Amino acid sequence: MEHSKKIILLLLLITGIYSSIAQESKSTEYIEFNDRRNIVHGIYLGTNLGYGTIKNKSTLTTSIKLAYVANQKFELGIIGTAFYSNQNALNDTSFDDENHVDGDLIGVYIGAHLEPIFFKQSIINLSFPLLIGGGSVGYIEALKENNSLENEGYIIESEDIFVMEPGINVLFNFSRYFQIEAGVKYRFSSKFNLHPGTVNRINGYTFNAGIKIGVFNLGRNRYKKNIPDNE
Repeated sequence: MEHSKKIILLLLLITGIYSSIAQESKSTEYIEFNDRRNIVHGIYLGTNLGYGTIKNKSTLTTSIKLAYVANQKFELGIIGTAFYSNQNALNDTSFDDENHVDGDLIGVYIGAHLEPIFFKQSIINLSFPLLIGGGSVGYIEALKENNSLENEGYIIESEDIFVMEPGINVLFNFSRYFQIEAGVKYRFSSKFNLHPGTVNRINGYTFNAGIKIGVFNLGRNRYKKNIPDNE
């Protein structure tokens, strides 16, 4: 009888230990998956230099942008651009006032940056950036004294404009934190009328290249997720 009690007690002890181990094992089960296959996010700061034309005159541009990247498929941000166009370089006396000669065109504009991206899994991507915004343009004029430019003083006149600038870019993904882009854009602007006979729009092509520095994929590569007990 005493022997039977010991056997029953031993069986109960073994059953209890087994249940405890099984429960612990069930509560610590997990799955492992690659987070980058889900929606990931990024943010970067970029800068560009460009060369193009406005009314067949050479034009230099520089831009800076801050953008959010959604799933490496779409960028949304803000971009600012400044330009200098060598229009008449003080050689054209087209102003009504004989004491002024026509100078060069300068301007700045800022707007929303929208950019869908294709082939995100490749080292090289194709994108179609679009800027929609506005800014201000003006001529730098030189004031003549006694038909001489020896004592020249600069007067800047400006006018507000609306700008839309679509383009096409090739993106080179060197790392998760660094990209190089190159492409071409065409700038459309509303009409302005600073002086008769001079440029009244800043329409024109711009060939540009630049860099982006940031984090283009904020998702962690892998992590573990516990499976709830009811699954």
